[in-house]
Amino acid sequence: MEWGKERIIWLLLGHLMVSQMSRLFMEKYQPWCLMAYGMVACWFLLGINGLAVLLLHIAISFSVAQFQTAVLTWLCSLLLLSALRVPALEEAMRGWYDSENEYYLLLFTLTVRCLYYTSFSLEYCWHGSTQKRYHSFFWMLAYMFYYPVFHNGPIMTFNEFTKQMRRQEACSLKSNLCVLLLGVVRIFFWWWLAELIIHLMYIHAIYSSSSHLEAVSYWTLGGLALAQVLFFYVKYLVLFGIPALIIRMDGLKPPALPRCVSTMHSFAGMWRSFDVGLHHFLIRYIYIPMGGSHGGVFGMLFSTAATFSFVSYWHGGHNYLWFWAALNWLGVIAENGVRRLLSVSLVQELIDRFFSPGICRRLHAALAAISTSMLILSNLVFLGGNQVGKIYWNRIFVEDLKGHSRSQYHYCLCTDEEKEAHRPRSPKGFMHPKLCFRHQCNPQNLHLAGT
Repeated sequence: MEWGKERIIWLLLGHLMVSQMSRLFMEKYQPWCLMAYGMVACWFLLGINGLAVLLLHIAISFSVAQFQTAVLTWLCSLLLLSALRVPALEEAMRGWYDSENEYYLLLFTLTVRCLYYTSFSLEYCWHGSTQKRYHSFFWMLAYMFYYPVFHNGPIMTFNEFTKQMRRQEACSLKSNLCVLLLGVVRIFFWWWLAELIIHLMYIHAIYSSSSHLEAVSYWTLGGLALAQVLFFYVKYLVLFGIPALIIRMDGLKPPALPRCVSTMHSFAGMWRSFDVGLHHFLIRYIYIPMGGSHGGVFGMLFSTAATFSFVSYWHGGHNYLWFWAALNWLGVIAENGVRRLLSVSLVQELIDRFFSPGICRRLHAALAAISTSMLILSNLVFLGGNQVGKIYWNRIFVEDLKGHSRSQYHYCLCTDEEKEAHRPRSPKGFMHPKLCFRHQCNPQNLHLAGT
């Protein structure tokens, strides 16, 4: 959270002031006022060299987009992303700054901006010839330098940004103040909780210490696993919550904030509900163009693999990230395979004939327990690396398999029971087996994101 204590938070407040003033007195020119402010903020924080590199990336991407070929756009974006990892360029960019933190801020910014100029370029390839007014270089700059999402996201696609900029929600001063005060209170609570976890629980030190993870009891290790993923959730509530609040004050609708990870029991649900903006980007620009669920089983397998491969490479392409992506790919494929199986009419008839609602709930809990366990493991690999993931696998999934499986099963069963209480019931007063066991098994929805 150190970034928020320095200049970025003041620059965000400056953006808010410029946005509100331009909205009151120069509403027609608001996108250009915000663009100019974003460029000044970038120069102030990243220096003239950082601004120049970003403008160079934008110019290259825009030039390639003029060919209106999606393949060339993707090749350009991947090459620009790869250039950030060339050792000679890394050393040159490090030399521009006095500290590693400033260099990494530039690196994070360019990595996030990669998704933004890719979004613009692909929309230009698809719609640039028919909507030239909103696919100009100036609209690209307004999109790229919109400051609330500049350094860390959340991700907004170009079509969403321009559509909302043209049709901003009208809000009174009183309602804006209420939204601002409520949002500030919530963010300060999340921020305080995150700082508390860092300084009192030493969460970073614990999951980077293999000796401590190997020494604690199984129950303590399970509690630490839950604490790690919940801290990750709280951290992103702050990282995405502050920009989302400012976006709302600008009259736009931000992507939904992350959903609590302790309520998720599927890989597809995790990807749909945690980073909503990134999920929308992946579905719109990778999964669907590659064929998605409409390309049959092999098309879905290939599209999902391509999506997770890009996610892994975009995050850094380290060995543990490829392993994390592979776990998620296998998890999504396995879940979709089970849903496809349960959507077969013969299987439906067998379930109706031989399984009571109680048995269906127990089988659903057993399947959800497996998915939840693998989901937690993949998140631990993402947060702590292969070594941490290996410790959890050996100690919980191998040495204490019986106790772990029992606790996960009871948790998923209780969660399933709670969900059943809010679902439609049959005339006899109990949950129909089809609804309780094949929830959300529509074959049209069997893909990575459930679109």
